[in-house]
Amino acid sequence: MIEIRGLTHSYGRKTVLSNVNLVIEPREKCALVGRNGAGKSTLIHSMLGILPVQQGEVLLRGIPNTKEEWKQYVSYLPEKFSLYAQMSGLENMEFFAELAGVPANSFRIEQCLRRVQLWEDRNEKVRRYSKGMLQRLGLAAMLYFEAEILILDEPTSGLDPMGRKDILSILQSLTDKTILFSSHHMDEIQQICTHVAFLDNGTVHKYSVEEFQSKLPNLTSGIGGGVV
Repeated sequence: MIEIRGLTHSYGRKTVLSNVNLVIEPREKCALVGRNGAGKSTLIHSMLGILPVQQGEVLLRGIPNTKEEWKQYVSYLPEKFSLYAQMSGLENMEFFAELAGVPANSFRIEQCLRRVQLWEDRNEKVRRYSKGMLQRLGLAAMLYFEAEILILDEPTSGLDPMGRKDILSILQSLTDKTILFSSHHMDEIQQICTHVAFLDNGTVHKYSVEEFQSKLPNLTSGIGGGVV
């Protein structure tokens, strides 16, 4: 479903990713873990074509990310998702839905807003939403397109415990999706994931969650943000 072959990326003389190889199978939920500055965002951005692939290859659902066809199968939620503060939650959903070039599907929008528990708040201006509500609205916009592969960059960053719980509950319910998300929190990895991709010194090692837990003291010495 996601295959990365020999991915290498440098900034000047600094090599951030060095011959990265990673396969994520259909319906796996994989956490991308590493120290701050290890290259998690660089890896995600290279996968999605936000950064050009300097060396190597990325396949999304078997399609090279140099082609346009993969985009119909992938949805991405960045850590900071841009929403329109003066528009309501519903208006934001309609706007993002129409970016696909077809009229917004009202029934589908309602389904997505109900799934993230925002239907009752759909007419509120987004500027009145809490950070947790904003993240859930971003997730609703992501789910609207019914993509098979979901990629999320720190989806619970900055949320209070209740907001984190809401996001994790939604992700846990998506049993038919292939999910890759970056995280610093072992508790949410245990709750959601089947596998962990550990990024260290420019390379990635993939483990089952159980394997990662057993290796955790040696692997993650010095990682901040709650993984240790």
